[in-house]
Amino acid sequence: MPQTRGHKLDLHTHYYPEIYFQKIRELPSEFSFDKSPSGQTIITYRGARFFGVTPPMTDVARRIDDMDRVGIDVEVVSLSTPNVFFAEAQHQLEIARMVNDAYAELVAMHPERFKAFASIPMDSPDEALKELDRAINELKMNGVILLSNIGGKALTSPAYRPFFAEADRMKLCILLHPMLPANTVPFREYVLGPIVGFMFDTTLAVARMCFEGIFRDFPNIRWIVAHLGGAVPYLMERIDNGWRDFPECRAKIDELPSVYLKKLYYDTVNFNSHMLMMVRNMIGADRLVMGSDYPHLLGSIDRAVSSIETLDIPEEEKRTIFEGTALSILNNL
Repeated sequence: MPQTRGHKLDLHTHYYPEIYFQKIRELPSEFSFDKSPSGQTIITYRGARFFGVTPPMTDVARRIDDMDRVGIDVEVVSLSTPNVFFAEAQHQLEIARMVNDAYAELVAMHPERFKAFASIPMDSPDEALKELDRAINELKMNGVILLSNIGGKALTSPAYRPFFAEADRMKLCILLHPMLPANTVPFREYVLGPIVGFMFDTTLAVARMCFEGIFRDFPNIRWIVAHLGGAVPYLMERIDNGWRDFPECRAKIDELPSVYLKKLYYDTVNFNSHMLMMVRNMIGADRLVMGSDYPHLLGSIDRAVSSIETLDIPEEEKRTIFEGTALSILNNL
């Protein structure tokens, strides 16, 4: 396998402080711990499997060993779904602060190996702005993670506009990570929530934000859309046709949706070489950043690296995907 020189940064990787799992156990919510048929500890949502708990989620030494094994230099860790939103609004700030502090401690212990995206209590608008300021300006975190919906509420809600205005002023890097769609009933079988529902909700969120004018009005936010954008690249031409055909799709944006969508960044958590090449050809290697979704079962720290290393593209483009774009969009570097 060819080896690309330079550093490799993984921008989509999840770490769970033990205190976070404790909060899920303590606070009443629709999420709970259970065992899978194979005996694995899992978290369920309304009784359906949500995700399985794997040792590296809490084991830093194990993470570093795996990073060294595949040649990843830096992980930008984030708190995955359900983030702080399993809890009622009055608990979200406490959980966000606990997790963000734990991330800051992790980075302080291993400054050359870890960076971090902050979690934000979006259900409390004033507290969201305060925690954003603390996380970026005091803890020196490298951006934030937002879910594709917040407890079923779309990111296009007017309640979130002040947050996006401040994020735009800060030139904030935001990892847009999926959540289960608001209607979870069709996704309860066969673990369809993470397999299919996540991709659906990412696509829905991006399309709504585009037509709503979020990307037009706040052009300085550096959005990273998880999982290679869900179905966004595949549907980009159809989304453009919506703008051409329906006046309501032109009401809040001045240009074709693809103009805005090609200014977003997309992580490479889709390890199919054909899909990676398609998106690279559509938007350019400089809009791609490496992601693994490690240590979740649907992710792969091994294929995150090998899927890029084996692409038939110039070495310079591989370095851009592994390192260059990440260094240009992360905060506090």
